[in-house]
Amino acid sequence: MEEGTLRSPGHCEVTDPAAPDAQGDTDPFQWDTREGCEVRQILDRVADKWSLLVIALLDRRVLRFTELRREIDGISQRMLTVTLRQLERDGLVSRTVHPVVPPRVEYALTPLGGTLHHTIRSLVTWTEEHQSEIAAARASYDAYNAS
Repeated sequence: MEEGTLRSPGHCEVTDPAAPDAQGDTDPFQWDTREGCEVRQILDRVADKWSLLVIALLDRRVLRFTELRREIDGISQRMLTVTLRQLERDGLVSRTVHPVVPPRVEYALTPLGGTLHHTIRSLVTWTEEHQSEIAAARASYDAYNAS
């Protein structure tokens, strides 16, 4: 392989891990600067607000499309469709079509999606524990910048 090239378009490994950055360290977060990086693409997908809400709702029970749409305030039919397709493609949500008239389609969290929900729950817990500190920091920042 030619020096300075990646193994594949989605591969995010530093091509020369021994090469230091300006501070003399290798950067473990270099993936964040690469637009074509698979890690960044996955994070963009699972961290968007609609995906987070769908994953949280499906952790409770299996839901139909109309139930999801009713539960997620502000989401359009098109955006819910796109979000569900992307989550299904990533293996986080399963889609089951029941052969009845009219067809009944149900969505459920996969075991992989369940592991992501545990991570999301940790983030929500952290937010709840620190919300007053964040509110105080925001108020201080806003007061300082208002003058």
